[in-house]
Amino acid sequence: MRRRFFVERFESNSTQLTGDAADHLGRVLRAEPGQLYELSDGRNVWLGRIERIAPSKQGRSCIEFSLVEPVPSHKLRLRIELLLSIVKFDRFEWCLEKATELGAGRIVPLAAARTEKVLAAAAAKRRARWAKILLESAQQSRRLGPPELAPVAASLKAFEASSGALRILLSERREAPPLRDVLREAGQQHSAGIGSVALAIGPEGGWTEAEFSAARAAGFGEASLGDNVLRTETAVVAALANLHFALAE
Repeated sequence: MRRRFFVERFESNSTQLTGDAADHLGRVLRAEPGQLYELSDGRNVWLGRIERIAPSKQGRSCIEFSLVEPVPSHKLRLRIELLLSIVKFDRFEWCLEKATELGAGRIVPLAAARTEKVLAAAAAKRRARWAKILLESAQQSRRLGPPELAPVAASLKAFEASSGALRILLSERREAPPLRDVLREAGQQHSAGIGSVALAIGPEGGWTEAEFSAARAAGFGEASLGDNVLRTETAVVAALANLHFALAE
């Protein structure tokens, strides 16, 4: 299976790959003229042939491609907005990687009430690293493009700004209905399909009562992933897999 890389745009019959991706392809993978790779501009995918590899003015690689033929591709019909509370950065970044592989379309890092203050304060400085993780994960999983990475937001503001047709707040409260029941009911109510889902996943220690109230006021319904208390990264994988199984067409 051919590797996929993202480019800024396609010209009439050519394109260029620059930056870190070009460095990786040219120096690490030792690309050569004549080799074929898949290229995506976020809307379409083309099979590209390397024509020339040259250093840019800044000393970084620039790889020129000619476009050979379009490659069949599809956009995810279910748009998922993931409101993800910030946890320890190694685990949070693992969540970003897996959420990308599982089709999240937009990721909002949340500074929730119980998010560690040190992590919330340092999160803005990690933005470039997080964007790179999303891009590399999207290329690896052969998506059309990486998810949108929103700025860090306070949970109350993020709930209010969400626009998902179906809005779900994962909850550890005993009265929260199982996620499978919530998704089954939503599927029955939207026979034509649900175009977008907002999924909010809380921090260690869970949501506060103020956050539950704000989420409810913003149209979020609670849902549970079972009796066991899950780590954030486990909840991300389990919930996104459930969404695709139940709602994606």
